Formats: sequence, C-alpha cells, structure tokens
Amino acid sequence: MLVLDCSAAIAIVLETKEGATLASLMLEDEKVLSTQLFIAELSSALSKHVKAGDIDSKLAHTLHAQAFDLVDEFVDMRENCLEALDEGIRHSHSTYDMFYLTLARRNSATLFTLDRRLIALCEKLKIDCAHIMTQDKTVSL
Repeated sequence: MLVLDCSAAIAIVLETKEGATLASLMLEDEKVLSTQLFIAELSSALSKHVKAGDIDSKLAHTLHAQAFDLVDEFVDMRENCLEALDEGIRHSHSTYDMFYLTLARRNSATLFTLDRRLIALCEKLKIDCAHIMTQDKTVSL
C-alpha cells in the first residue's frame, strides 16, 4: 500500500524523470491512498503551471483527471485531522504535509512525495518513504 501526495502525482502525470521513477515503483495491484486534501492541492498546483505558461488549461484538465485516477481511495480528512495538527505542532512542520504522513503511518504504507522536508521527517520518524538518487542530488520520491 502507498500514500501519494500531490507533488509526486504531478511529477508522474507530467512525466518528469522523478515521476517516471515513481511510476515504475508503483505495483499494478497496489492500493493507493491519499487524503482529500490532495484534490485541492492538485487543482492549485495545476493552476500554477497554467499561470506560469508551462501548460494550457485543456492539458491541465487532462492531467487533473490522470492524477486523480492514480488514487484508489481518498480518505476523509476528519479521520486524521487532530493527529495531523498535533504532529505539525510537535515537529514544527506544515499540517498539510502531516495529513499525508499520518495517513502513511496509520496504514503502514510507503509515502510517495517530492517534498524534501517531508522526506526528512519521515526518515526521522521511521516512516517508509520512497526516494531516488541522481548525480547532483537526492531526489525524494
């Protein structure tokens, strides 16, 4: 089982090098979870790509559908909102990120993210998180 955050999903649907690596790590029958927050973050991220001129709105709609389809189940944010709040406070970290982290921890799942701070926290807390090595730097997945 894996938990997919928005940064990882965007990389996968944009077919970046990191996204291709992440996609190759996803097993065909593996269940993919995400928090409902993913939906809002996905729309926001794609909107930024359109505003930056990277993609047009038609492609944004296509990528939105593709990213949405990567997730098998969206978990209601009410299920772990207090846990995310407490972990955000405890670790001085974004509560948004804690929704993904706590979901991964609760389900003994691997978290797929490109957020380096989140990966560092996962490592500190012994939560499984995918990452890759490139020549220049560590890219977290």
